[in-house]
Amino acid sequence: MKKILLDKIPIDLPKELEPFVLGASVFDSSCHSQAKVYYIDKDNGYYLKISPKGTLETEKMMTEYFYKKGIGAEVLHYSSNEKDYILTAKVVGDDCTSEKYLAEPKKLTDILASELRRLHELDFSDCPIKDKMQKYFDTAEGNFHSGNYDKSHFPDSYGYRSAREAYAVFQEGKKYLNNDVLLHGDYCLPNVMLNDWKLSGFIDVGSGGVGDRHVDVFWALWSLGFNLKTDRYRQRFIDVYGRDLIDEQLLKIVSAIEVFG
Repeated sequence: MKKILLDKIPIDLPKELEPFVLGASVFDSSCHSQAKVYYIDKDNGYYLKISPKGTLETEKMMTEYFYKKGIGAEVLHYSSNEKDYILTAKVVGDDCTSEKYLAEPKKLTDILASELRRLHELDFSDCPIKDKMQKYFDTAEGNFHSGNYDKSHFPDSYGYRSAREAYAVFQEGKKYLNNDVLLHGDYCLPNVMLNDWKLSGFIDVGSGGVGDRHVDVFWALWSLGFNLKTDRYRQRFIDVYGRDLIDEQLLKIVSAIEVFG
């Protein structure tokens, strides 16, 4: 995860956050256009995410839920005023884009697949987001009608030649996607934290909830290809996760939804 040293956080913070920042080195660790993320190098480390008002409430709920499950970051502060603020303790270890993990792609693929399978087998009866797929569909629907179609991250886009073609696949296929596992929602290498090859937690779980496993599998496969710069480990991931649980047609439907953000 990139970190750019700053003189200070460039906006005024709620008073409750000032003690965490006082005397600390601060780094910009942002990777999303909407949210700003800062790493505060103090004590064992903190992450502060700042986003437009009303956008981090779900992330706060899901981060607390993953922490309760023993697989997430501790939320130390959340407030929603002119902006939303969420402060979490740093999860021990490094994310999976660390060179030491990328240097052993087979081992990395195996742990990503096995930990995702383990996540999907957790009891989710107390999850605060019970129907993730409906929100997922609603977002894609709204973005289609507003002209938000971006396949730049998925250049082959499973062969979709236009937004309308992808939308048709989405509309026909969404009935096959279920709410039957606990999702991370953005299961990419930067969001999986390892400590000496052992899972220490998941971060950026604001897109999580109860949904269809193929959303996480899609992003895992995409992220492996993107970060390792090869699709060589795709089939290995599927084998380790459980080939009997993965339907390529459902991955195609997820792809059709993802091009609409």
